[in-house]
Amino acid sequence: MAMAIDGYECTVCGDCKPVCPTGSIALQGGIYTIDAESCNECADVSDAPRCLGVCPVDFCIQPLDD
Repeated sequence: MAMAIDGYECTVCGDCKPVCPTGSIALQGGIYTIDAESCNECADVSDAPRCLGVCPVDFCIQPLDD
């Protein structure tokens, strides 16, 4: 599974991008997005997605609905 950023909740602070070990987070069209193909929820390096730990907005980053 992958994570997703809610474009309506995101403040575009950029805190999530540098902590992503797979480089899955990018600024596109003025909002941050997560590439679902490369996001592995930090499975190889952490017990939880790192982006969740640094995001200042509750519920901005959520598991991607399949």
